[in-house]
Amino acid sequence: MDCRSSMESSETLRNKCAACYKQFNKMEHLVEHMKISYHSGHEPTCGVCKKHCRSFESLREHLIGPLPKQECKNIFSVRGCRFCLMILESPNASRIHQERCQFSSVNAGLTTRMAALGIRDKAMIDYTSSRSPKVVALSCKMVGGGSDGSLDLCARVCITDESDNVMFHTYVKPSMAVRNYRYEKTGIRPENLRDAMPLKHAQRKIQEFLCNGEPMWKLRPRGEKGKILVGHGLDHDLDRLQLEYPSSMIRDTAKYPPLMKTSKLSNSLKYLTQAYLGYDVHVGIQDPYEDCVATMRLYTRMRYQKNKIETYPLAANAHNRSNQVAWRQNAVERMSPDEMLSISRSDYYCWCLDSLA
Repeated sequence: MDCRSSMESSETLRNKCAACYKQFNKMEHLVEHMKISYHSGHEPTCGVCKKHCRSFESLREHLIGPLPKQECKNIFSVRGCRFCLMILESPNASRIHQERCQFSSVNAGLTTRMAALGIRDKAMIDYTSSRSPKVVALSCKMVGGGSDGSLDLCARVCITDESDNVMFHTYVKPSMAVRNYRYEKTGIRPENLRDAMPLKHAQRKIQEFLCNGEPMWKLRPRGEKGKILVGHGLDHDLDRLQLEYPSSMIRDTAKYPPLMKTSKLSNSLKYLTQAYLGYDVHVGIQDPYEDCVATMRLYTRMRYQKNKIETYPLAANAHNRSNQVAWRQNAVERMSPDEMLSISRSDYYCWCLDSLA
């Protein structure tokens, strides 16, 4: 009996996933798990036990959630950073790191910068022709249109670079009547839009800036033609601006798998900024400049993740002949869990790859 139990235990251990540590009764079950899990070196990983997690929220639960792994929790509580979830070599190193890891709030945001420039409510800042950063963040603020004021209309747009400099900012005159200015959140009044830039004019200027004056069809992933566009909920912003932009050039913090909830739903920008940057946004009137800065900081934090460098890091890449549906059952079943993990690839584009471009 003891011998049989020992054999069963050994078999289960052999069928243990090398990434998430799930155990399976049969090897074919582990193979099926690896086919659909897309484990890779780009997943958030526990600095203590090296467990792979699908998102940073999953990793956070593993470390400090309601039911954490106790050993990892104990070490993290002494040497862990609550923002980037890294484990440092000593408590003192952790304290110094966390002070640097936490960002300061952009309290008054664009309003303060405008005041310093002597610019007031009818501000229009445009540096789109004089500077050409490779990565920019965009955010819009909406007022309400339609019969009941529930239709979102873009009334203010801001674009910043990686150094938090304003590239473009303007109020936008919607193409239909405004029914609700949503002042409590937007701070926008009728007089702000009276002589504002028409939507078509703003749309054309932004598209030319993003594409560096090139036609949209010439843009290529990781190419020199267009800019990487960062934001939160960019599909909605671009739709309200009536703009199209290649998905390969978009970095959306609402859709990036490592920043999503364990349930695979989006986190709010307010939550992401508080959890991963250490300060609050959307307190009172919401400023598009503040949103641009927050999304750019989140993007930068994700881009500089130190992950394993692979020649073909995506499962969808044609060179990964051994991956996913192409996995040969008999050949894979003879592999160890570590060998399976070594040929597995990610099903999403990790932003760390932007730093290699």
